Amino acid sequence: MKRKADYASERVERRISAATSILMCAMTVIAQIAVTLAVDYFLESYANFIYALLEVASILVAIWVYQRSGSPSYKLVWMCLLLAMPVSGMILFCLWGGTHQAKQLSLKKIPPLPQRESLQMASETNLSRLTRESPFLGRVAAYLQKRGFWLYRDTTAKYFGDGGAFFEDLLANLRQAETYIFIEYYIVAEGKIWDQIFSVLKERSAAGVEVCLIFDDFGNLTRMSDATLQAIQDAGIEVEVFNPVHRYVSRIYFNYRDHRKIVVIDGHVAYTGGINIGDEYANLFVRFGHWKDSGIRIEGEAVWGFAAQFMQMWKMMGRTFPNEDDFYRSRREMPEGTGWCQPFCDGPLNNPDNPAEAVYLQLIASAQRMLYITTPYYAVEDSMQQALCIAADAGVDVRLLVPAIPDKKFAYMAAETYWGELLRHGVKIYKYTPGFLHAKSVLVDREVALVGSINMDYRSFQLHYECGVLLYRMPAVEELLEDMDDIIEQSQRYTLKDWEKRSWPRRVASSLLRLAAIWF
Repeated sequence: MKRKADYASERVERRISAATSILMCAMTVIAQIAVTLAVDYFLESYANFIYALLEVASILVAIWVYQRSGSPSYKLVWMCLLLAMPVSGMILFCLWGGTHQAKQLSLKKIPPLPQRESLQMASETNLSRLTRESPFLGRVAAYLQKRGFWLYRDTTAKYFGDGGAFFEDLLANLRQAETYIFIEYYIVAEGKIWDQIFSVLKERSAAGVEVCLIFDDFGNLTRMSDATLQAIQDAGIEVEVFNPVHRYVSRIYFNYRDHRKIVVIDGHVAYTGGINIGDEYANLFVRFGHWKDSGIRIEGEAVWGFAAQFMQMWKMMGRTFPNEDDFYRSRREMPEGTGWCQPFCDGPLNNPDNPAEAVYLQLIASAQRMLYITTPYYAVEDSMQQALCIAADAGVDVRLLVPAIPDKKFAYMAAETYWGELLRHGVKIYKYTPGFLHAKSVLVDREVALVGSINMDYRSFQLHYECGVLLYRMPAVEELLEDMDDIIEQSQRYTLKDWEKRSWPRRVASSLLRLAAIWF
């Protein structure tokens, strides 16, 4: 538990306003770039010999970047910068491009939570059964199990294609919490939704329920005031702020964000999906038209997968729990569910091993009849782009569902550069005309579904802490399919002719933006 002095210290640190934090970050970036350009100019003008040595060094670094493991797109950007601007590129690479940054976040490297032998044996049994029924699905599950993400059986799932219904269900289960509540979100925004949730959390905390909250600082710079944070702490809720921006303005580590969406209640009920805590997610006010999102509730054995993910992050942030790990397991009788369920997570500390990206690739490759994907952003590696093209060429009904009204225009323009190739290979693209499609989900052959926080872009696959859950042959797979069919009915088909009609200034700008898409 934190002492009052610790909270007081945090309050002092957080006195820096959101606007000031953003301004400091911007000024730091501008100053670093200005210094590198000035050094570049000085060396080129007055020290040709030194400049030549640095040019050679930049070539060697570019070769090293090419040979090291990691994202090809990421490597290409740095190689171009190093070769085009040797001195500036070298300095900027040392500041922003090294592999050390994710490891220097204020996160402790701790071993995974120890798991019961019975849990591992049950997961092995579940994997054997799933593999017998479907070798393709068994391969996906085996890949995640090797990384410590167990496959569970006795679990039920309920899919939500609407933020209002999601929050209504969440509030109902929060009110029933008896032991603990874990909450981890990218955005916790002040408003009507937060007021309702906070009212329940405050009441449950007063009743002796242990409540722990993690939220990302960058995602909440302008969404949560110091007064709100103080009220949360005064209610007895334990709070951790992920990667505070003002602590890292000189090192630009705010690039790494906790993008997860997790709620765990008493180890028996858990929620995840694309829905953050904010009024726009329930369409209580309009942002970019109708906000279409998705979430899922699971009950039973698989909830422990999300509880373990939260507990791992909490401990990595230097916190402890007042009870042993097993205390946070469910005390209720497990439901009898059909199918299998597998929660998993990802983050930059795993690089270059990225489970989220690998799962997407495996799901695409496993599709035999149909592959539906919803994503608000699209900026992927060539391997994933080609996997989608190959699936469509092989006769799979591949459908990509995207927003018609984007929230980030530059990212949307960059995404357009990928769509021409997809369309030429027969991938069907649908734009959700009522507004902004923020859901992140994949459905394959009416057999398996993925719902989580993972966008189909570089940031989610490489830089963010993300989470998701795979549903193998569970009834909720059909619920997701019904929602996707409804999205398609409200969408406009985007054709190759539409893509070719883009103006030449937009084409040029989009191509340039694609090169920088890894930083959006």
